[in-house]
Amino acid sequence: MLRISRISTPRLRPRLGAGGVPHSTPGVRAFAQVMQTEKHARRAAKKEGTVAEFFENLVSEGPPLPARFADLKKEMCVDRDAVEHAWRAVLKELEDETEEIAQRGNEMVMRVPYEDIQRGLSEEQLKMLKKTGVMVVTGGVPEQEVLDWKRSLREYVAANKDGVKGAPPDKIVFYEIYNSKPQILARTHPALINTQKYLLSLWHTSVPDTGVSVRTPISYFDRFRIRDPGPSVFTLGAHVDGGGIERWEDPAFRSVWKRVLEGGDAWKSYDPFDISPRLDAVQDLYNAPNQCSIFRPWQGWTALSHTGPGEGTLRVLPMLPLATAYIILRPFFRLRSECASKASTPAEIPLQADAWVLDLENPEFPGSSPGKTQAITPVTHPHLRIDKTVVSIPRVNPGDQVYWHTDLVHAVEADHNGAGDSSVMYIPAVPLTEKNAAYLRDQRDTFLNGLPSPDFPGGEGESRFVGRGTVDDITHTDGRRMFGFEPFKYASFVNDGERKAIAAANELLGF
Repeated sequence: MLRISRISTPRLRPRLGAGGVPHSTPGVRAFAQVMQTEKHARRAAKKEGTVAEFFENLVSEGPPLPARFADLKKEMCVDRDAVEHAWRAVLKELEDETEEIAQRGNEMVMRVPYEDIQRGLSEEQLKMLKKTGVMVVTGGVPEQEVLDWKRSLREYVAANKDGVKGAPPDKIVFYEIYNSKPQILARTHPALINTQKYLLSLWHTSVPDTGVSVRTPISYFDRFRIRDPGPSVFTLGAHVDGGGIERWEDPAFRSVWKRVLEGGDAWKSYDPFDISPRLDAVQDLYNAPNQCSIFRPWQGWTALSHTGPGEGTLRVLPMLPLATAYIILRPFFRLRSECASKASTPAEIPLQADAWVLDLENPEFPGSSPGKTQAITPVTHPHLRIDKTVVSIPRVNPGDQVYWHTDLVHAVEADHNGAGDSSVMYIPAVPLTEKNAAYLRDQRDTFLNGLPSPDFPGGEGESRFVGRGTVDDITHTDGRRMFGFEPFKYASFVNDGERKAIAAANELLGF
């Protein structure tokens, strides 16, 4: 195993700032100073592995949860009557919303041209986005430029074939590669940056001076997918990322759903776009590889190919606040025994509210296993009717961007029946916060050393790879800031929360 210092970094040429004053660069001294910060200690490298391990509970049920999770239910369910009222109301509304999706299919997934992002979405478009939680942005990146990225990715893989890892291991689709030059170019493309800035601006804070700058996206390194036609040995069923059992187990994360857990009609005022309660949430209590540990409001990918339904593309449940309320309430209820004994298949599970009863004695949290993603199946969450409501997104072209809310249920098609590859780069929209800046600091270190990004399976990664990306491939200042190589700037009319986030980030990054 190659041993690489996690605090070493090459000497970088100074960058001139305003008035010709050189910006400081992240050298060994700055890195060592940051190491002393107790609040945001450096992340230890995670164990080696692949993305498949994190999603094992999508295909097989994990072991029973310990008894303490029944106590957790009792702690959360303060007013039983109010929680039952909320459950019945949510089930009633699900009848109409699931039927609408079943009838309209992927018409529910909004497609907008990049020009709409540049001038701002209409009120009608915003209303639709906040209801469904997913959007396709067409154009913005020239198709030939994107095809050149894909060609370069293939060349990079071929040049380093002996060291490339991914899933499934015998015919890789999801590549454990984070530091290639095409990925750097894509992450810093102006069309992607502008789209991310706009989408992040749709989030707000409910607590004054919350330490976040939604106008300042940062880069979160993720993988890419190149999938050839045919069935896949490893596919992703319906799930929700950004935490599994942590949604209930971590007190700060649980506060995100406070209005839902209050019961009664309070769930109707739950706001999926409120940042404030999310900043302290711990989404990775079990330090699992592939578990996102930061605040990532929008998951996303940029298409590298022409791909449509039936061609191995993304599938989504275009229902955000209502589906979230249901998922949060679901662990508190079970089928009545007499109903459960008659349901031998998922299709036979009764959906009417009277067939379900409040149960705080069972430690089960359906679809939740420690260290795994949150699974959504016809058995664990029958009222979502995912066999009819999880739909394939509309056709995309190279350069189109797809974004979905961090709480959205999504999946990947099991079969690819198209003629060409179905390929994407995973590039989300992530804002600047103190916690996110600490991650950016660690990610900057792994990038410089060619190692896997901190949230992902460890190992020597691309440290020995020929032709991997370097800091010299980041060609403009915005990109250098997003990667943590330039200090963040105070914009005019910045609020105190933004100022706090920027100051904390620059200190953490050693500027």
